[in-house]
Amino acid sequence: MAEHLNDRESSGLADKLMQYLPARFRPGTPIVPVVRLSGVIGAVTPLRPGMTLAGVARVLERAFSHRNAKAVALVINSPGGSPVQSRQIYLRIKQLAAEKKLPVLVFVEDVAASGGYMIACAGDEIICDPSSILGSIGVVGGSFGFQEAIKRLGVERRLYTAGAHKAMLDPFLPENPDDVAKLKAIQREIHQIFIALVKDSRGGRLRGTDDTLFTGEYWAGESAVALGLADSIGDLRSTLRARYGEKVLTPVIAQPTGLLSGLLGRKSPGAGQLSALETMAGLPDELISAVETRAIWAKFGF
Repeated sequence: MAEHLNDRESSGLADKLMQYLPARFRPGTPIVPVVRLSGVIGAVTPLRPGMTLAGVARVLERAFSHRNAKAVALVINSPGGSPVQSRQIYLRIKQLAAEKKLPVLVFVEDVAASGGYMIACAGDEIICDPSSILGSIGVVGGSFGFQEAIKRLGVERRLYTAGAHKAMLDPFLPENPDDVAKLKAIQREIHQIFIALVKDSRGGRLRGTDDTLFTGEYWAGESAVALGLADSIGDLRSTLRARYGEKVLTPVIAQPTGLLSGLLGRKSPGAGQLSALETMAGLPDELISAVETRAIWAKFGF
């Protein structure tokens, strides 16, 4: 009898102590870590990198390693960018989800287009707002032609190469049809990789022909759901509460910031030199970066 009373007293004491623990540490508390993936993917300019695997890997690993996690939520707001970085981030999300056996819910904010949509395909479900923009499953590249401008300025172009195609698509030389054909062949190859990834990820949920889905066109939320590019209309808070209960916790997992993180090595080797270069570049670099970023977002009306 005394042993039984001691067990009950111990249990009651444990229950009382549990009340003082932060909610995230209490057994049974549903937790869905949230990771925000925002911005242009890859390098906007050499001195202004956008979203890359190196930049988000640690955050993703922390989210998928979170104690008591029921799922991981990704909030995506990206107009795309580098196909390589997009696919690497996609693959890392899929790898972590398989290792930790956690479902991935993707919530689209303004845009998940091109590489942004590629990353969204890593989710088990894609949930968007009616006004979200999704799609743009294609490949784009562009340049300028300055040969006439430098001629008028009296500038002589001097270029020395080893290799017949080393100066391919040089903006200071007249456009060569063979160079354009080569570029388009590379774009078609990358496009097919993108298409295969979407088909593999979305499977039978896709509704529409290849000529509709994979032309580089993009759609608002309701149309994206109708085509199977997204699964439903909703928002993060309402969706997670409906699935995991009113007490679900949604900690945002972000990169460490502040002086301490910098002292502990957040900056990569050479960051000091880069910072000095940025200072030297000054306004021109800032202006180019801002214009390029703005142009990418403006394509989707933002």
